[in-house]
Amino acid sequence: MPDSCHLRIRPSAGFEWYYFAECWKFRGLLAALAIRDIKLRYRQTALGAAWVIFQPLLASGVLAFVFGTIAGVTRPERSSVFIFVLGSFIGWTLFSSTCTRASQSLLQHSMLISKVFFPRLVLPISSAISGLLDALVGLSFFVFLKLLSGSSFGLDIVALPIWLGLLLIFALGLGLISAALSVRFRDVQYITPVFVQILFYGSPIAYRTAAVPEQWRGFFSLNPLTPLFEGLRWSLLGEGDVSLPGVVYLLFASLLVLGLGLFFFRRAEREFADVI
Repeated sequence: MPDSCHLRIRPSAGFEWYYFAECWKFRGLLAALAIRDIKLRYRQTALGAAWVIFQPLLASGVLAFVFGTIAGVTRPERSSVFIFVLGSFIGWTLFSSTCTRASQSLLQHSMLISKVFFPRLVLPISSAISGLLDALVGLSFFVFLKLLSGSSFGLDIVALPIWLGLLLIFALGLGLISAALSVRFRDVQYITPVFVQILFYGSPIAYRTAAVPEQWRGFFSLNPLTPLFEGLRWSLLGEGDVSLPGVVYLLFASLLVLGLGLFFFRRAEREFADVI
């Protein structure tokens, strides 16, 4: 057959707004991938989906003992050390799972990418949705524990969706950058978990920002997760160092990272099927 009869369909290298409309047309695939991700994660496990609750409980217990009892760094004002750490750790689980799974989504679905046409952005977004569902289950259990301990929630709780939304935006942006790079540079899939682990220790999850020495606090606050977790604790526990400059910086950093992630992902998308 002459070469002129061959038609090769490739996505453009630019970024177009109608790309989101195209992704919306594949919302059925998006939902199916998110549900499949959850089922595969807990298939052939003794506790199944209960790990969504047990994992943050066990991790928060260890962190509360280390930072609260041994180091004496964590000193909550209105709650126990365990509840203080648990509220932050559930948010961290959402961030780390979204970032890590989104970065690995292209390589895990390499066969699908090379054979079927669909907007590749569906893959990392489906990972974010499955992580959000896990976080909502964990937050529901956190609410139960806090009410069981005799504590109540204030009006600050209405800002919780804002913090979760910014957390998802920031995590997804990092995941998109990592996913686009990992297709060509496979080292990135090994570097990303290490980078996420460094962020864990550099973020106020098991301790407050006020516990950081004053001479390092300015540098520490450059991490966008610092005002994010302070805001998350403010909504869940009624305590946290929330400031307008910190919120503005968080909003700017989150949108910037997401914009860069979409840009790099869209630029590299036209080569995914050839390189992967």
